[in-house]
Amino acid sequence: MPLTGESVDRTPQERTVRFRRVLRALITGAALVAALLLPAPAQAAVPDSPAVSYSNPLVTQRADPHIFKHTDGYYYFTATVPEYDRIVLRRATTIQGLSSAPETVIWTKHATGDMGAHIWAPEIHFIDGKWYVHFAAGRADDVWKIRMYVLESSAANPLTGGWAEKGRIATPMDSFALDATTFVVNGTRYLGWAQQDPAIAGNSNLYIAKLANPWTISGTPVRLSVPTYGWETAGYRVNEGPAVIQHGGKVFLTYSASATDSNYCLGMLTASTTGNLLDPAAWSKSPTPVFTSNAATGQYGPGHNSFTTSEDDKSDVLVYHDRNYKDITGDPLNDPNRRTRVQKVYWNADGTPDFGVPVADGATPKRLSSYNFPTYFIRHWEYRAKLEPNVTNLPDSQFRTVGGLSGTGTVSLESANFPGYYLRARSGEVWVEKSDGTTAFANSASFYQRAGLADPANGVSYEAYASPGQYLRHFDYLLYVQTLTTAVAQQDATFYQQ
Repeated sequence: MPLTGESVDRTPQERTVRFRRVLRALITGAALVAALLLPAPAQAAVPDSPAVSYSNPLVTQRADPHIFKHTDGYYYFTATVPEYDRIVLRRATTIQGLSSAPETVIWTKHATGDMGAHIWAPEIHFIDGKWYVHFAAGRADDVWKIRMYVLESSAANPLTGGWAEKGRIATPMDSFALDATTFVVNGTRYLGWAQQDPAIAGNSNLYIAKLANPWTISGTPVRLSVPTYGWETAGYRVNEGPAVIQHGGKVFLTYSASATDSNYCLGMLTASTTGNLLDPAAWSKSPTPVFTSNAATGQYGPGHNSFTTSEDDKSDVLVYHDRNYKDITGDPLNDPNRRTRVQKVYWNADGTPDFGVPVADGATPKRLSSYNFPTYFIRHWEYRAKLEPNVTNLPDSQFRTVGGLSGTGTVSLESANFPGYYLRARSGEVWVEKSDGTTAFANSASFYQRAGLADPANGVSYEAYASPGQYLRHFDYLLYVQTLTTAVAQQDATFYQQ
């Protein structure tokens, strides 16, 4: 929502802003005196979760991606290949490095019988000193008789070690079952998966059970979700691809819904880590999808996700697939162009995850928080750039740092949800506007990224290319490009990338 005025119950930061505003109004023409009289604003701590930078797509023609960060310093990546005939692995010391890492085939489908077709959605996990891959497969003579299976390797490097087939994960219902994932909450290991109940109309529902070992369910499985909402039933009635992330005492289980075309999207279930996860009543379902297609960014059908963490372990990262076009000829499962993508997960003030929108191809966006106003971020509202806390529409506060439109070693800040729109100075005010291709626009939307004026070690400041010596800064919640004459102004012009 826009800032329409100051609340009576102001934060200390807002009281500081108001105090500064009154003083500046009273002491016109005396900026230095005002700076001496004003109380110093509270400095934000260096963010616990600094920005991460990746480039999308990460891997082309790889669907249902899973990235596992191991204690050996490597990220391990596996995914569904378009031929549905094998399981592949690659590893790298960085997430971006997976893009070009060599790929190894660790297992190939059987020529006959079980595990002979539709090799889908592998996940790799390290459990009790061994590697395990959970995957789905059909029969060579009945490709839709899909069930869940497990491979095991005791090798230190799973790309070079041998793999043993541990067999099928048996469930009480002998029916279409896929997308097994495993996770631990409070020391208990669980299996989540999707399965068709012959007594329920639809393709698949979500289930959970404890595990006795990586390939054996313990106890009676519990059904957590059935597709009922319109966004879960577009094309097909589907709940599948569960993935779990934990934060702030909560368990968040994301899942994919609807057909695997542009309708594909993510839903989410939430439970407390202290609750009984085998009680369906312990979980609540979001009534709306949490991640959907976005025409503005050119991303369609985002889904079948997993989670990992950044190289510095300070950020959670969403891993998923989508396509960069909407219209598909024929069965979407025969279209090979689902791509693996990654982007940072942000956390709302209430502890829930905010995935934003599937970002445009290329560099992932960042948020810019104020040095002297904790929890305040640069965002756009009706195209005006301003500073605001608790931005509920996350993409309004995300910007891609791209090569400057004017070149010459500059950068430009492109809106995450309005690609082609940039922060630019107009008569000293900063707006988010669409590039018109002119030199004048390019110059006004280009900045030199400098070390933070108030925190050179951790912050950033942006000097206007078109106005040397003037910087992007906030004042009274709005953004300007101005000459900085005081220490307070330098603080106003310092930001943290998150």
